Amino acid sequence: MSKSTDGSNKRVTSYDVAREAGVSQSAVSRVFRPGLSVSKKTREKVTEAANRMGYRPNAIARMLITKTSGIVAVIVSSRANLNYPEVLSSLTKKIAEKNKRILLFTLDEAAELDVILDQLWTFQVDGLIALAAHFEHKSIQQFAQHRMPVVLYNRQVEDQSVSSVSCNHDLGMRQLVQLLVAHKHQSFFIISGPLDSDVAHERREFGLSALRKHGFDNVQVGYGDYSYASGRKAFAQFMQAGGNATAVLCGNDAMAIGVIDEARQNYALHVPNDLSVVGFDGISAAAWHSYQLTTIQQPAVQMTQAAVDILLNKIEHENSPAESRFWSGKLIMGNSVADAKQ
Repeated sequence: MSKSTDGSNKRVTSYDVAREAGVSQSAVSRVFRPGLSVSKKTREKVTEAANRMGYRPNAIARMLITKTSGIVAVIVSSRANLNYPEVLSSLTKKIAEKNKRILLFTLDEAAELDVILDQLWTFQVDGLIALAAHFEHKSIQQFAQHRMPVVLYNRQVEDQSVSSVSCNHDLGMRQLVQLLVAHKHQSFFIISGPLDSDVAHERREFGLSALRKHGFDNVQVGYGDYSYASGRKAFAQFMQAGGNATAVLCGNDAMAIGVIDEARQNYALHVPNDLSVVGFDGISAAAWHSYQLTTIQQPAVQMTQAAVDILLNKIEHENSPAESRFWSGKLIMGNSVADAKQ
């Protein structure tokens, strides 16, 4: 343990550092509180003394002074889209840059949400970013009652009290459908993500709606859990039931890659000459040479930055209005789409 200025083994305090540096205790506090004004000379004196004495500010004491925990909670569903580990990594980095830390919760079942919310109130986190976690209106109201700001990632809600950032799933699915129709496809199969996923619901329904506008009704839908294996399984079940599509629209890239492998290995289908496959998200594996998947790349960098900026603004300015921001995805032309065989 670092010694205080009297030579004892007591923990070094800001008072000790102030006396050693020849400044006031409030000056030490300003140096270690981001965003507060302090002269370069004072900062150097305090930093040098603190380093020499092994002083680090007490996070609990700071929380009592600032009335904030310095912690941002993130809830992610265990059934989240497989690009979310990359999103979570980006969020962690951007939140750390703002001198805050993440408290991560994984949601396995909807029934567990009440337990997690109780923990959020107990830890008194400054705010929440929700990745793929479905919140009913009742839960959203609880955040307002506890005056805790929340940002939903990739989900829009009608409630005006909650902020959100989202990719334009409607435009993305319309682009994919238009591309397949332009390549003369007339028989389709959709593989959706899980039924309890809001993102999966939007992509599935927007895809079906786009197909109906082109005159394609009664398109068969299969379901996966966003994993590679579930994409393979859904396509195999479709084929075993006598399915005969020339184009498969998948709710994410991982399932699309699973479809490609299943089609090639077990049904001797060439992608794209025999079967066109498209995905959504733009994960790194989609660009691998064996797949070169045609997909919609989400603007994850912009979305994560916006989620953090909106949340921190709400933390600092409680009465600022909720925000909803949309981004268009980018159509990535891979090598998994070709003209349908006539």
